[in-house]
Amino acid sequence: MPHHDEAGEETFLSPPPHIGGTMKRVTGIGGIFFKAKDAPSLQAWYKRHLGIDVQVWGGAAFEWTDAEGKPVAGTTAWCIDPQESDHFAPSSAPFMVNYRVEDLHALVKVLKEEGCNVLEKIEESEYGKFAWVIDPEGNKVELWQPPQCQ
Repeated sequence: MPHHDEAGEETFLSPPPHIGGTMKRVTGIGGIFFKAKDAPSLQAWYKRHLGIDVQVWGGAAFEWTDAEGKPVAGTTAWCIDPQESDHFAPSSAPFMVNYRVEDLHALVKVLKEEGCNVLEKIEESEYGKFAWVIDPEGNKVELWQPPQCQ
């Protein structure tokens, strides 16, 4: 639903969910990544006090389940990186959010057409397809199209 900002420009309370018909832009959160001054200590704290099964790579993958606890296709990644990590470059923010998308290549094309700062690199692996965009505040945003099985 549109409303008007301080400059009188029409804005939306939430982004339009579809591009050119039926393609969705973001379909959910794929992961959250953040930096810590002392990553191993913070990882240990989350493991001990919150029960997060932190793996040697510094994070955990939360498998999705239905109401009965049965697995369904999907995971959400959670990771603590050392403060020195360049994982979020060129952003200087101490965090990065990964958003699940339906069609990465189509979304990247549209974002470029809309004038967004899309990084040129697109990665494809057994984990899916990844691209990155820098938001107006300078935060690096990861876009992820999971493999078909997820």
